[in-house]
Amino acid sequence: MADRLPRRDVNRPATLWWLGVHGGAGESTLAATVAGSRSAGHAWPTANDGSLSNVILVARSNANGLAAAQRAATEWASGSLPMVRLLGLVIVADSRGKLPKPLRDLAQVVSGGVPQVWQVPWVEDWRLGEPFDLDSAPKEVRVLAASVTALIAPTT
Repeated sequence: MADRLPRRDVNRPATLWWLGVHGGAGESTLAATVAGSRSAGHAWPTANDGSLSNVILVARSNANGLAAAQRAATEWASGSLPMVRLLGLVIVADSRGKLPKPLRDLAQVVSGGVPQVWQVPWVEDWRLGEPFDLDSAPKEVRVLAASVTALIAPTT
């Protein structure tokens, strides 16, 4: 139980919840990428009406962030969260440049436990607290937003 994320009843509607698996993951920033999405903070969102919550895990690319993502993915895979539809994991770069091999290897292992993975590069403007603008965001962020929007779009 110590390695599990808390659960939180949510009474505000959201088409998607960004779940930061540790502090500073970037879920609040990513919530601006998709209309109707919200930050879940650091707890699994459970809907009061029993409906499924669409969730994307968010973690930094450092060892602690990837380990936290692995624990969250393991918790979801255990079947203990039937009210959660896990769409994937966003790994947000924790610094400029290429990941060291041990972190690339760990990210690869963690990626095997979730339906989909997106990589977001280091964005200096976010570090400086600049307002988020999807039009000027890196290509990877725009692709993430389009991909996620397609995943949660209602089927007709």
